[in-house]
Amino acid sequence: MSDVTPDPAARLEKLSSKELHDLAVARARERRDVGFVWELLRAIPAAAASIGNLDRARFDLLHGLSLLDELTHADEGAMAEALRPLYLDYLVRHGSPSET
Repeated sequence: MSDVTPDPAARLEKLSSKELHDLAVARARERRDVGFVWELLRAIPAAAASIGNLDRARFDLLHGLSLLDELTHADEGAMAEALRPLYLDYLVRHGSPSET
């Protein structure tokens, strides 16, 4: 019997796409890996287009752009006031740029 550990990629390759999704998303949550989540969000419209679902691809792309638009206006008026506790909490935990 061999003590060779199976290749992790080969082991993962045997899982269904649903299982891979669930594992990857769970791991990203655990690691708070926003980079992966962003990468996934960027890939969804292209994936929809690649399977011929162009209407879904357009919707996903526009929806993502609207969320980015919201982010660019998150420092204005009532929205900024509503998000104030979030900004305060983040800066208390991580410091402001002038403190780094």
